[in-house]
Amino acid sequence: MLDNLIEVFSYAFMIRAALAGSLISLCAALLGVSLVLRRCSMIGDGLSHVGFGALVVAFALHAAPLAVAIPVVGGAAFLLLRLSEDGKIAGDAAIALVSTSSLALGAIVISKTSGMNVDVYNYMFGSILSISEADTYLCLFLSVVLIVMFVLCYDGIFAVTFDETFARACGIDAGAYNVVIALLTAMTITLGMRMMGALLITSLIIFPPITSMRVFKKFKSVVICSAVLSVTCFLAGIILSCLFYTPAGASVVAANMAAFAVFSVIAMLKS
Repeated sequence: MLDNLIEVFSYAFMIRAALAGSLISLCAALLGVSLVLRRCSMIGDGLSHVGFGALVVAFALHAAPLAVAIPVVGGAAFLLLRLSEDGKIAGDAAIALVSTSSLALGAIVISKTSGMNVDVYNYMFGSILSISEADTYLCLFLSVVLIVMFVLCYDGIFAVTFDETFARACGIDAGAYNVVIALLTAMTITLGMRMMGALLITSLIIFPPITSMRVFKKFKSVVICSAVLSVTCFLAGIILSCLFYTPAGASVVAANMAAFAVFSVIAMLKS
């Protein structure tokens, strides 16, 4: 088995997949803690549907998929934020409204163009092993930007996560930090769709924070544990995928499920 793993990771595409996937998993875990604590975790699901619609349109127009999807998903994140702040539409209703509209648009475009081709299928269900060198460099650049912004805005994100009203009273520009969170989430979702697909990308945001919270209670501890857990589960999922010839995205989710079960047992033993 060890010899098989060494042989598998001797290929350039596996190294690209491991590098890009680890960075995306790390970014998703960092943002996931704040989103889960604010009960906004399903925004990832909504934005992934928006990203799918944008990618389908990009394929139909023969445009660069990520170049189209990133600004579209970013705009959708701002739209969801605006709808929630106005209070005219509830947050969950706004997510459902935007996501279903995007899926409908994608379905219409697919039916009028080439149908469900390989590229569209990959973005729906994920295909990290087919990631290109250009996509890897893009993931590397945007992941570094995202991590740096998260570190620089850590105090503000912490304040807004737990008590937005108190943060505003203390003079913190909560609106600006909400925009930062929305933008970073949009970038992560768009990049992660190549790895996990539109149907599974939300798992990267939800599983690591919830799993970490089973054992840890402090914000910083949960963030650190989520980051380590997310990267570890991704690498474990990739290895399982190679050894047992299972879909990479689904294998990563299975690894996260196993980690959640283990942490749940630890939590029960500690109580």
